[in-house]
Amino acid sequence: MSKRILVTGGASGLGRAIVSHYAAAGWRVLIADVAEPGALPAGDVSYQRLDVRSEEDWQRVRAWCESAWGGLDVLVNNAGVAAAGRMERIAPADWEWILGINLNGVIAGCRTFAPVFKEQRGGHLVNISSLAGLMNLPGMASYNVTKAAVISLSETLRYELEPWNIRTTVVCPGFVPTNLGSRLRSPDPVLADVAHKMLAKGTVTPEQVAERVAEAVDKGRFLVHTHREVRVVVALKRLLPRLVDRQITKGWRQMKDELERQDREREASGA
Repeated sequence: MSKRILVTGGASGLGRAIVSHYAAAGWRVLIADVAEPGALPAGDVSYQRLDVRSEEDWQRVRAWCESAWGGLDVLVNNAGVAAAGRMERIAPADWEWILGINLNGVIAGCRTFAPVFKEQRGGHLVNISSLAGLMNLPGMASYNVTKAAVISLSETLRYELEPWNIRTTVVCPGFVPTNLGSRLRSPDPVLADVAHKMLAKGTVTPEQVAERVAEAVDKGRFLVHTHREVRVVVALKRLLPRLVDRQITKGWRQMKDELERQDREREASGA
């Protein structure tokens, strides 16, 4: 029988690319998403509605995998949302929203399927993080926190689950042109505009990231940098931290001027 993979957030964007890649490779694929995927890719592809914040939904999807497939081989925790904004302007509700999806959703997926993998004596967790979780740039506190935590969680599980032949991979893409920005929340239009532009300028396609994910699963790799520029900046941060600090500080000072101009315009308009 062909192998089995579940992709959260698989109805669109990067998740859809991962789904299409594995479906074309002959895997049985389950799209788990709050949104219906529309026309399914060719292959053995199914859909189950999943809000990653819902324990009830996770248990229902696990039951489906056990009933329809007799288990699962790979879980890809891909569902995520984006945010930007200065620390003092991020509302508590927006913190709850992004933590619920980007972090707690990944935790829930790992909690749900770790027992399945242990019983099978094998499986693979793939958690999608971001360059943001490694660089922690200003103006992105809530997003950075969730992605850094996913890296920490993944490294923990890498060791914790290894005795059961369970592998863990964490993927840290740079900017990828997807629909991630469509749900972006930000109290600062200037920062939101920068985020949208950076996403649109992404040089690595979702399909290329999907290929890197599949290669990592096949070879059992833990940490995956999908962009050459990601590998470069991470290396620079480790080897030349003062240089990186100066560049980040300079860039943020320039952004500060734009934000203050934004604030003055808001005050003048009474917004």
